[in-house]
Amino acid sequence: MSDVATPLQYGDPPRLGPFLLQARLRVGPAGLVYLGLAPDGRAVSVAVLTKGAALDPAARDRFVTGVRDAMASRSGVRGWMSRASRGRTAVADTLPQVLAMDGGNAPWVVTPYEPERAGAERFLEPVLVSGTLIGERHGPDFAPHWVGDRSPALPPPPEGAPPLTETRRSVVLAGVVLTVLLALLAVMVWLLLRGDEEVDEPRRPLPSTVFVPTPPPVPTTTAPGRPTPSPSPSQSGSGTPGPQEGEGGDDEPI
Repeated sequence: MSDVATPLQYGDPPRLGPFLLQARLRVGPAGLVYLGLAPDGRAVSVAVLTKGAALDPAARDRFVTGVRDAMASRSGVRGWMSRASRGRTAVADTLPQVLAMDGGNAPWVVTPYEPERAGAERFLEPVLVSGTLIGERHGPDFAPHWVGDRSPALPPPPEGAPPLTETRRSVVLAGVVLTVLLALLAVMVWLLLRGDEEVDEPRRPLPSTVFVPTPPPVPTTTAPGRPTPSPSPSQSGSGTPGPQEGEGGDDEPI
């Protein structure tokens, strides 16, 4: 593992439980170790399994069992770490104090941070095994398929918070504003419909025309006078003028 503290990188959890993570302390094949801050202001060491190790039931069980045995040893109950053979035993007093842990699908453990003493990284040691688990190492070493994974196992996101509730005053104010807006909308619609009705109203029909017949005009003529006789050819002869009125009488020869 690397002992150089580095800033948090993309994918690192900003906090685990009530503990705020501030920097990376170590990165290993089994998990990552962070420098954190406890709610009371103490510096803590936080160990988190990698995603691959957290998905391996055997690796996850070794990590969680080691943490619980350490807690039981400090409480007076000996765990498997104190009953194992000499090659894999660990004295309970040398294990760091466990302040908090989570044994879920993304397990982590928190211990006090002491620069000159191993912290939460001690619980990552039993996750990787070599050979068999019968004491001394036997057979060839092997590497789990998830050794190359360096991303931390993140706990599932918390359930959605309940929706925010407004105060009664805010609700009443919002209701009044909504009522006013609806009233204005109703007035605008009424004005628009009324304008359409006035435009579409048909014009009044004109009064019917009464035709009074008048008599046809009568031509005005003068009374007919005495017609002037025109001489006939038998009386006047050819080219002979007839007698004029007043000339001669019936007794006078022509």
